[in-house]
Amino acid sequence: MINLTDSALDAVRTAIAGAKEPVGGLRIMVETGGCAGYKYMMGLVNEADPQDTVIERDGVKVFVDTTSHELLAGTTIDFVVALEGSGFTFDNPNATSSCSCGKSFG
Repeated sequence: MINLTDSALDAVRTAIAGAKEPVGGLRIMVETGGCAGYKYMMGLVNEADPQDTVIERDGVKVFVDTTSHELLAGTTIDFVVALEGSGFTFDNPNATSSCSCGKSFG
């Protein structure tokens, strides 16, 4: 299970409301790369792929492919506003290491 905090849900809703194209939900995935081995990727998409896991919370749909789902199981995604900048953060219990920017893990 992947959990989005209320702050993350609000940020996704704001992004969906401002999108120029129709949006079905938020795709969250993990790709090889980044300074720690894997990197988090997110983006608004029109629809889920047939093999995606679909998670819905308070009307927001999140689409996760099978490989990424295994690496993201138990992750909490938050949206933080700070002096250094605003953005999504990932609290991933599967990560054994991470980079200082928080966008990459191993």
